[in-house]
Amino acid sequence: MTLEGAPEWSSIAVGDHWIRTYQAGPHQASEAVVFIHGNPGSAADFEGLVDAVAPPRRAVAFDLPDFGQSIAAPGFGHSQQEYADFIGEAFKALGVRRAHLVLHDLGGAIGLIWASTHTGQVASVTLINTGVLAGYKWHRAARGWQTRGVGEAMQAVTFRAAFRRTITKAEPHGLPRDFVDGMYDNYDRRTRRAVLDIYRDLKKVGKSSKQLIPLLAAADLPCLVVWGAGDPYIPASFADRQRSAFPGARVHILPASGHWPFIDDPPAVTELLTGFLATVE
Repeated sequence: MTLEGAPEWSSIAVGDHWIRTYQAGPHQASEAVVFIHGNPGSAADFEGLVDAVAPPRRAVAFDLPDFGQSIAAPGFGHSQQEYADFIGEAFKALGVRRAHLVLHDLGGAIGLIWASTHTGQVASVTLINTGVLAGYKWHRAARGWQTRGVGEAMQAVTFRAAFRRTITKAEPHGLPRDFVDGMYDNYDRRTRRAVLDIYRDLKKVGKSSKQLIPLLAAADLPCLVVWGAGDPYIPASFADRQRSAFPGARVHILPASGHWPFIDDPPAVTELLTGFLATVE
């Protein structure tokens, strides 16, 4: 028997998707801190942060369709808009009517699309190495995924040793081996297809971000920006640029961190997030 509020892994139906969730705190609360992961990633990325903010708050992380251990509905095309629509569907299935969004990497691209048209349901936004990326130039791996034939070949030859070496070497201080191996364990055929589909759809992310800026700026949502200075994929120069969409954003650059600061420096990110949430209603 699970005690009310204790951390719990479970699976739920969201429409025709079958989704793995991790949550803690009062499971029936209509307001929650909701964590949306990036690529490669899953709800497991946020176990520590979910545990840190709940209770007293409700905190929820879930695998996006065809990431982690979630299974997308038949015919799901892995586009930005489909994922953004999924977020709204997931909130309904979870009974979340108001959310403090915590977004990382790819989770920022799709989370902000949803947020831009549902600002009344957004209590706050925390951006971790992600955000509105007008003017962004894709990193090398993304350019490969976006090229037909090249992306398929890359995915076919991505074995554990190469995956581990590539990700770890790119980070300022590496990453824990169990974390990287956990990401690879979830990087199965479904996820590899999803990555190709969404990165090809995201190719014009700069244009999409420009369209989001006025919608988000008008709402002036409370925002925390946390960025690892050594991010090899999205330069830390984008941290201050988030004020174009979030005028009152609090920006913190972690000088020793990379793309996963909540993994390479959990105490710093936990302190920033819990401190920020304590100041917003």
